[in-house]
Amino acid sequence: MYQVLYRKWRSPTFSDVIGQDHVTTTLRRSLEAGRLSHAYLFTGPRGTGKTSCARILAKAVNCEQAQNGEPCNSCALCLGIDSGSILDVIEIDAASNNGVDNIRDLRDETNFTPSQGKYRVYIIDEVHMLSAGAFNALLKTLEEPPSYVIFILATTEVHKLPATVLSRCQRFDFHRLSAEDIAQRLLRVAGQEGLDLEEGAAMLLARVADGAMRDAYSLLDRCRVEGEAITAQAVAKCIGMADRRYLFELTDAFLERDIAACLELVNRLYQDACEMERLCEELLAHLRNLLILLTVRNPKEFLLCTDDDLKLYHAQAGSCSTPQLLRYMEILESTGASLRRSADRRMEMEMGLIRICTSTESTSTESAGGENATPTDAAKLERRIVELEKQVKSLQNKPSHSRPAGRQPDLPGGELAPATEPEPAGEDRLFAEWDMVLEQLRGDNPALAGILEDSSAVSRGEFVLVKSENPAFASFIRQATHANSLKETIYNITDRKVRLGIFKGHETAPSKDPLAQLAERAREFE
Repeated sequence: MYQVLYRKWRSPTFSDVIGQDHVTTTLRRSLEAGRLSHAYLFTGPRGTGKTSCARILAKAVNCEQAQNGEPCNSCALCLGIDSGSILDVIEIDAASNNGVDNIRDLRDETNFTPSQGKYRVYIIDEVHMLSAGAFNALLKTLEEPPSYVIFILATTEVHKLPATVLSRCQRFDFHRLSAEDIAQRLLRVAGQEGLDLEEGAAMLLARVADGAMRDAYSLLDRCRVEGEAITAQAVAKCIGMADRRYLFELTDAFLERDIAACLELVNRLYQDACEMERLCEELLAHLRNLLILLTVRNPKEFLLCTDDDLKLYHAQAGSCSTPQLLRYMEILESTGASLRRSADRRMEMEMGLIRICTSTESTSTESAGGENATPTDAAKLERRIVELEKQVKSLQNKPSHSRPAGRQPDLPGGELAPATEPEPAGEDRLFAEWDMVLEQLRGDNPALAGILEDSSAVSRGEFVLVKSENPAFASFIRQATHANSLKETIYNITDRKVRLGIFKGHETAPSKDPLAQLAERAREFE
């Protein structure tokens, strides 16, 4: 009879368990020294070796020929435990045996001495599923069991266990396995099974398994029936990754603010029996991948995709910005919560996509493009704004010519700049990062941020000139503490050391509309 891979290739010894050296080494040393605990707790994600280590430990404490803390796997006891014929090792599924009566029966059984081995070992899987009464019934036996009884508790949700249980166990935390470790084990098993598994396919399976060796075996089992050679493309097709190009189409549609295209795609997916809640989750994961590409140096370590899809991600990421993606993800998070409560999930998903299409700087695009601005025009305008901001910032860092001698800006401390110092050079330019400066000040120096509310600033050479209608501003900024706080904040954001000045009322103040300023600067480049 065919046996699935994760059962056939379950680790027989501690040395064969991958990725959990911190656990297996300690257990081996305890067995060698004969210092056994009466209760162990194995906790960690699914498929990481908790039950396998529990069975190895049960064999090791009863093995007649154990060496270096490892079971021999050839004596009658080891073979009997593997086959389930030895009654001294009892495995209990707490999910289906979670009542008080089940634990009372277990407690009564502990009074019987082992029939064949040295110890009676109770392996309680998913122990967090026990009821409160069952935990209470287990406590006394767990604290002081007979000398021949060992408890091994396993759980994926250790936070659900009472503190009274945790304090009675020796705890071992299992970690997620690395993709490299899983891939190497899959290649080794494939060689033993006579499977033609490509290295790229093994790595893709390992990344999909998300740190769980059992999941990786199950995926390999599914892929082996597709054909003789298991390639990355075959894996993608088998696990349903190859047909997700609609995520790129949908993302392109709302990046272009094309509401009609978004609704047409949703309708097509709905007709193909796509669940709207799942679509929302997949779209969130897709945007997360784009965000990773924009923010991480080695994105391939974080992404779960084929090399072909990675190229598509790179191409699409060039049309996005980090704030834009974060805004879209917030809308999708809200849409996902609404989908779970909504009676008409298709309509809820459509509303979420419409909100995305109309969410970007709507005030700025309306003021610039008017009522007749189309979604495509808005997308182009937003990209143009990003380009203009970069150009304006580069201009600020260029050396400029000195203006004619005249009144210099007032400086914090109540003095004008000395005549021997060079005068602020260059024309006044909008200080584009001023809103970011104010935002950071609201957290670092709320008092100064309050004074600077509704203020604006221009850059003139090495000076940043601040214009504020607040009558308290002049005296406030002359205090060294606040002046230094403002200069430090500007340096943190722009990486420029600046001098501060007060923009006088009779001078031409900068426009409060950043889009208008950017449009004016744009004319110089056209």
